Amino acid sequence: MAHLLIADDEEQIRTLIRKYAEFGGHTVEEAADGIAAVTKAREKSFDAVILDLMMPELDGFSVCREIRKDSSVPIIMLSARGEEYDKINGFEAGADDYVVKPFSPRELLLRVDAILRRGGIREADGKREEKETFTFGGVSVDFTARIVTVDGETVELSPKEYELLFYMIRNRNIALSREKLISDVWGYEFFGGDRTLDTHIKLLRRKLGAYSDRIVTLRGMGYRFDDGR
Repeated sequence: MAHLLIADDEEQIRTLIRKYAEFGGHTVEEAADGIAAVTKAREKSFDAVILDLMMPELDGFSVCREIRKDSSVPIIMLSARGEEYDKINGFEAGADDYVVKPFSPRELLLRVDAILRRGGIREADGKREEKETFTFGGVSVDFTARIVTVDGETVELSPKEYELLFYMIRNRNIALSREKLISDVWGYEFFGGDRTLDTHIKLLRRKLGAYSDRIVTLRGMGYRFDDGR
């Protein structure tokens, strides 16, 4: 059972999601605008947040950024706008998943359950690497503290960007298929697809700056993280 926050200015949508969530054994709290969502997220602990993009007071992007200042709680963003630009903005703001309206409430809750079940990264061999830090070029990655610096400057990554980067580094110099990346980082139950993976790769490359070429595209197959050795 999880404690969920549903933030959407449409009461009908909140009621529909609540119905399915409570049927699945979850407890639910609601927020009808962006400021109420931020306030509740700061005052209480939630296991996941379902967040509408277009809300009064504060939009979903702003709410997501505010929540990310204090919490790494999984955030699933809802929007009637499915353009790549909006999805990229959502992921950059810190969202873990992006669902386009109209949506299936059952699928939405399956996505929530998949995120909650994961609770971290599964390495290829099922074990975590003992080494807690890794450096390449001017980039330093602290796995324990979840801190990434590029040329001495801290780079802010979304929770899913951290997981993807950490997974690729732990499996560096190995060709990783799209299917394996999606199943091991997002989970077998993930309902997104290649576009979500490609968007996160694009965001990671942008944040790595001059070191973006360490993430190598394997045409027709997937990606490989090259440690340069």
